Amino acid sequence: MTRGPDLPFADRIDAGKRLAAALNGYKGQDCVVLALPRGGVPVGAEIAAHLGAPLDVLLVRKIGAAFQPELAIGAVVDGGEPIVVRNDELIRATGTREETFTAICGEELREIERRRQLYLHGRPPLDPRGRIAIIVDDGIATGATMRAALRATRMRKPGRLILAVPVAAADTLNSLRKEADEVVCLATPEPFGAVGYFYRDFGQTSDAEVIALLARNHARRRSNVGS
Repeated sequence: MTRGPDLPFADRIDAGKRLAAALNGYKGQDCVVLALPRGGVPVGAEIAAHLGAPLDVLLVRKIGAAFQPELAIGAVVDGGEPIVVRNDELIRATGTREETFTAICGEELREIERRRQLYLHGRPPLDPRGRIAIIVDDGIATGATMRAALRATRMRKPGRLILAVPVAAADTLNSLRKEADEVVCLATPEPFGAVGYFYRDFGQTSDAEVIALLARNHARRRSNVGS
């Protein structure tokens, strides 16, 4: 689904509210909202609150080539048992040895563990198996991180896999459609440039904000269970 709301969005909260409205059909269903930190978390928090769904972070770390760290030869995605997504063509093209790939992967896994402890204080990750998994970010430009997130989540066997973003580059979004069962994007403006162009306030989301939003969602869910 692609729509064209008034742009720019005021901020990530505004974008999240508008995206939540587009996902209203999933209200009351067994959904989990998995947001890419940090910018995707305020957007995901609005969706989770609207749908009455649990919210978690989906931690994705790029595995960069040893001598070209900006070139992604794979990615590792957290979720209890981390999943490694490989780009075997680039691994061969860069001459990356398996032990080198494993070592870089190990470094990124340690960073993922550090961030999970920081954000969730030991709470276990949400399991999307058999549920509607909604993968959220504040926008998509190149799509490399989102592609890894979708592929890893698919391997965890959700009942339905949904990609939801406020804004994305049209060609990138089209290339991601085969990775999800449904794509919900509010706007695909051309020319695209960068995600931040489509927000009036695109200030960096802090770790403290991520922690607070996740804790608020967790507290709300515990309160609902107890009521």
